[in-house]
Amino acid sequence: MNNIERRDAQMPYISDGAVFEEQKKCRMILQRLNTVDRSNFEEIGKIVKELFGKSEGAFLNPPFYCDYGSHIEVGKNFFANYNCMIIDVAKVKIGDNCQMAPNVAIYTAGHPVHPASRNTAYEYGIEVTIGDNVWLGGNTVIVPGVHIGSNTVIGAGSVVTKDIPDWVIAAGNPCRVIRKITEEDRKFYFRDRVFDQEAWNHMEQMWKEN
Repeated sequence: MNNIERRDAQMPYISDGAVFEEQKKCRMILQRLNTVDRSNFEEIGKIVKELFGKSEGAFLNPPFYCDYGSHIEVGKNFFANYNCMIIDVAKVKIGDNCQMAPNVAIYTAGHPVHPASRNTAYEYGIEVTIGDNVWLGGNTVIVPGVHIGSNTVIGAGSVVTKDIPDWVIAAGNPCRVIRKITEEDRKFYFRDRVFDQEAWNHMEQMWKEN
């Protein structure tokens, strides 16, 4: 097996010339993305689609960083805020309607713990998966191999080292489940602050249409 095949099989591999050639293509796209006029939303959207390939309504606020782009699979209405970093050595699968606050980092890459093994230049990538309707708070870090369930919120500053289930609020370092999200949460927009009637009526109409 060559190193690209080893990498894509989530096996130990070495970043050789062929691997760097793939990264070079991504970096040319990122150069355009991270230097485009930040008020040109249409052009940003086009570059994001080129970077990720198949996407529907995906948008992000530059700067954004990744290794390949083609290893990132996003669902409908994906949004990432400023300074997002996805080290996509392995596949990163993100569901529909996912939002990422500033400075979110998703790592699929890693290196052996023992220095003798690490110094051989072998590294690895283990995929990360994120369900639908997930919100990742600012400065969240997700490490290789993690799965985050659908309809879950990860609090700001969290370091997610283990799987997180559906329908929970989780936070901390290491990230742990704090509580379940219930139907009662629907009426609040921040802590104990409830939606005003005008906003609530608008949302009810949106829910009916969907």
